[in-house]
Amino acid sequence: MAKHTITLIPGDGIGPEVAAAVVRIIEAAGVEVAWETHYAGAQALEKFGDTLPAELLASIKRNKVALKGPITTPVGKGFTSVNVGLRKTLDLYANLRPVRALPNVPSRYPELDLVVVRENTEDLYSGIEHVVVPGVVESIKIITEKASTRIARYALEYARREGRKKVTAIHKANIMKLSDGLFLECFYKVAKDFPEIEADDKIVDNACMQLVMRPEQFDIMLLENLYGDIVSDLCAGLIGGLGLVPGANIGELGAVFEAVHGSAPDIAGQGVANPTALLQSGLLMLRHLGERDAAQKIEQAMLKVFTEGKVRTRDIGGTAKTSEFAEAIIAAF
Repeated sequence: MAKHTITLIPGDGIGPEVAAAVVRIIEAAGVEVAWETHYAGAQALEKFGDTLPAELLASIKRNKVALKGPITTPVGKGFTSVNVGLRKTLDLYANLRPVRALPNVPSRYPELDLVVVRENTEDLYSGIEHVVVPGVVESIKIITEKASTRIARYALEYARREGRKKVTAIHKANIMKLSDGLFLECFYKVAKDFPEIEADDKIVDNACMQLVMRPEQFDIMLLENLYGDIVSDLCAGLIGGLGLVPGANIGELGAVFEAVHGSAPDIAGQGVANPTALLQSGLLMLRHLGERDAAQKIEQAMLKVFTEGKVRTRDIGGTAKTSEFAEAIIAAF
């Protein structure tokens, strides 16, 4: 009997290729996993008439953890985002995006190591929009005490657990005095329970400038949904792009660990995709499951492969196939 049962959503485009590589690496590290494979998005729509089939949701609720490859979302038409659907259905309120520079990957900030924590359930992403009169649309921003308190507590508990020193709340409370003001107020209220962690705040436009000029001043950044969406991608850009950073959506009912990059249909099926983002998400997942030794083992091997720089996928200047990259990491254990 396997120690862990994990829901696997391979995704589409390059998803199945990078997912297969990550599954191989995790199993080679000695983690006992039974994988339950499910489809979402266009594939699920074709097979089951639903982008988020009931079987998939039941599997995640039962297993409490899922590993998910990229899934295409049509722009402007077609079905709504599967990612947003999963977050809403399972109340995955915390979006976690650690951003750390990798050795031998050209980046502006080779020492960068910060974490973005984004509130995932409300703000402008509540999707409350309507036409007031023709030519005028109103979008409503929702900020609640409950969600703001919950995400602040998550960020501060994460800081305590991972030995981080500081949490910075990012806001626009100088303009949105009530909504962002409430977010900020909840943060400082919760921070009183964590006296060993430094709590401060920055206005979002200044924070973006500081990220470009002196990102090392940040440790954990805590953001509302919209700011968090934008800033997490900005941070990924500081170290080489979305193909290298992990992502997780965490709630009481379960946690979904995912690659945050797109499904890259232009290179799908060629076996050349870089599995690093999903692998790093897999490392977050292993730590979440208490498999810290296995996570450490895989991470050290991955860093060794990056440091040596001999086996690199096409996106970071090499010629290695997805499977060759995975094999190099396994060989480095």
